[in-house]
Amino acid sequence: MTIDAVLLTSFGGPEGPDDVLPFLENVTRGRDVPRARLEVVASHYLEHFGGVSPLNAQCRQLQAALQAALPELPVYWGNRNWHPYLADTMRTMQADGVTHALAVVTSAFPSYSGCRQYQEDLAAAGPLPVSKLRHYYAEDGFLEPMRRNTEAACEGLRNPRLVFTAHSVPVSMAVASGPDGGAYEQTLRLAAARVAGDRPWDLVWQSRSGPPQVPWLEPDVGDHLLALHDQGTREVVVVPLGFTSDHVEVVFDLDVQLRAQLPDDLVLKRAATVGTDPQFVAMLAGLVRERINGVPAPQGIALQDVCPPGCCLAR
Repeated sequence: MTIDAVLLTSFGGPEGPDDVLPFLENVTRGRDVPRARLEVVASHYLEHFGGVSPLNAQCRQLQAALQAALPELPVYWGNRNWHPYLADTMRTMQADGVTHALAVVTSAFPSYSGCRQYQEDLAAAGPLPVSKLRHYYAEDGFLEPMRRNTEAACEGLRNPRLVFTAHSVPVSMAVASGPDGGAYEQTLRLAAARVAGDRPWDLVWQSRSGPPQVPWLEPDVGDHLLALHDQGTREVVVVPLGFTSDHVEVVFDLDVQLRAQLPDDLVLKRAATVGTDPQFVAMLAGLVRERINGVPAPQGIALQDVCPPGCCLAR
């Protein structure tokens, strides 16, 4: 079936104070998260961002950049958890005559929440056939902008330790990721090594949101930086490798919350995410054209165009 549109697919975020709690209820539906916890997270949006997530504006910018890079295809945008919802966008696409779309997801790495859940939501959103672009964590168009951003953050420091972060997930989910298991952490380590080059580095986790009795990936970034400080480290560059834009979990969790818990003599800088870096956008456009032209995906961990049935199960 011929691909005749691109669908930028993202998480979504509130666009005003009245949206914040309904958005968080969408995100946590079925997970039995206490209301008090939602109100704490809501306060982060309200106090630091005026109730407006940076993510939607960033998606609009990426949509425009992709449209400029792919003039031969219409580029639409839909979210899993807030307007524009995937179902609404797909109805618009059908009305426009689209017959088969290729989803470009704002997640570079294989995991349930970063891949399979998007595919489930796309399938539930409507009858329009939508395929998913493969993972791009190993592409130079993703790694090189991250490398440049990391080096920019290191400027003025003597010998900083790089600390790569990604969203923590339940250990069981991490073990089930990818076609053969363990792909979430494996691919993050592969990408981190290529970005770091000769600099010393660690991979840690952030933004845990699950109940304490459920094991999640550790160490937490805050705990790890305090341990590094105890060992004598005084310069750290945090690299949010697991994220493609500077949204709330980057700007609040790292720039506000993390900084507040660290000693004054620990110098902390953060690398920017890829955002709409021209090389990143060109890479995505190139992968779209490869898929349309039938170029097979390369060999590697979780790089296949079509995920097998048991890949990235929710556990």
